[in-house]
Amino acid sequence: MNTKKTINICVLGGGFSGLYTALYLSKNPHVKSGDWQITLVERNDNFLFTPLLYELITGELQRWEIAPTYQKLLAGTSIKFCQHIVKKIDLNNRQIKLDNDNSLSYDYLVLGLGTQNRWVDIPGLKTHVLTFRTLKDLEQLQAKIHYLETLDRKHLRVAIIGGGPNGVELSCKLADRLEKQAEVLLIDRGNQILKGLSKGIRKASYRALGSRGVQVYLNTNVETIHENSITINYGEQTINVPVDMVIWVAGTESKPLIQSLNCQQTSSGKLLINSRLQLIDYPEVFALGDLAQISNKNKSLPGTAQVAYQQASCAAKNIAAIIEGKPLKSFNYLHLGDMLTLGRRTAIISSYGININGQIGGILRRLAYIFRLPTMRHRLQVLRNFGQKIGLKIRRFFRSIIANLLGQKSSSKYLK
Repeated sequence: MNTKKTINICVLGGGFSGLYTALYLSKNPHVKSGDWQITLVERNDNFLFTPLLYELITGELQRWEIAPTYQKLLAGTSIKFCQHIVKKIDLNNRQIKLDNDNSLSYDYLVLGLGTQNRWVDIPGLKTHVLTFRTLKDLEQLQAKIHYLETLDRKHLRVAIIGGGPNGVELSCKLADRLEKQAEVLLIDRGNQILKGLSKGIRKASYRALGSRGVQVYLNTNVETIHENSITINYGEQTINVPVDMVIWVAGTESKPLIQSLNCQQTSSGKLLINSRLQLIDYPEVFALGDLAQISNKNKSLPGTAQVAYQQASCAAKNIAAIIEGKPLKSFNYLHLGDMLTLGRRTAIISSYGININGQIGGILRRLAYIFRLPTMRHRLQVLRNFGQKIGLKIRRFFRSIIANLLGQKSSSKYLK
């Protein structure tokens, strides 16, 4: 009696590219019948919807909304969750070694492990800065903010190094969170913030930063970071600036595990993939997100959630196609636009030449991201909570109007 071999699909990393690929694949009838087994390997308990991480600083969202557990997200699917750290990937023997010394075998592999903070040779950098990419980073930042707020001081100073989207969004949120108690400095070595984004995005961002008193230092190099100060080279001057907190958000780089793989890579350590998202020498391995670069393109795709969504869908379809002996499709990225939060309850959306700014932009951005949350069940829970908040604000608004009208009528009565 012949027994049909189960096809093992291993997904490394529970971020946007990894989790969404696994969820897309889980809808395939072959997975539901047990012919294909999906194993998701991730070290953390919680998924993190990183574009909304900033809203936790200002209390606009709750942690459960953007960081649901994998147990909750994978409930009702046949995806096997393996909570471990990947120690080694053997591409030749199709083996994954985990931190508990166990190994996983795979027929098809998805690499969605992401990148790590890029560290440069600045004295004191790793010792005296905070970062902002994970829930742990958020917890450390909130603890530092709480400590600074307990100090009996009228003026605090926060320095954020890195003028990309992360730095700009973080600057606006922190300025709103700390209000007039702190001065926020945004430092970048380039000649403009948000390089690569549209003119409308940059204009709105400069306006938001300026209205919050954020001081932007461009063409500025950070030479040294001390416990309570930083030394910067601004223009032709070297200045020592007292600071209470420094946050480093100046880019990412490939993880050592990815760089150690015996496959074709770029000079910066990104994995080279073909247009179908497969490693050049290992067609059974798909690499997604900011750890990979398509070989026939001179420039990497942006390391955004938008790219990861689209790649996850393409990878899931191509894995199914390769197993079923069908033609694979090339990945074609469709840029739908950019969205940045620019403070509490406000954002800028730029799509196809149309810019929407302010509170309306904030609502639309929130809704767009809610509909991108991993599962329908979680989307509906977050949407219901968001709707209740909006409804409460609308009711308060009309109550204030009615109260003002009644107050005016009462005043006019006594004035007669």
